[in-house]
Amino acid sequence: MPTESHPPDETPAGLPRSLVPFFQEYDLEALDPVRHAELIVERVLAYGDRRELRWLFGRYGEPRIADWVGQLGARRLPWRRYNLWCVLLDLAPARHPRPDAQRIWPH
Repeated sequence: MPTESHPPDETPAGLPRSLVPFFQEYDLEALDPVRHAELIVERVLAYGDRRELRWLFGRYGEPRIADWVGQLGARRLPWRRYNLWCVLLDLAPARHPRPDAQRIWPH
């Protein structure tokens, strides 16, 4: 009887099991790193720790992640985290989605 070749701390698709809290509405075992790449990049950039971020950059590569942040980050990441990734990836951040007059706090 063949044994599974993935480490016990990873899903069969190679996702770290430590990502479970980021995907509460999904079955981590059913996520495919290719088909669900945008979702995985979003959640790990928003909530991941150093180990999970190392995995993310190793899996998808900095150019692909920088492209994702440039195209989708302003809409899909928490604003502070988006700005952090713009600085770290040397990207020009988008303007805040709400003009100053529409913000609750002036910051």
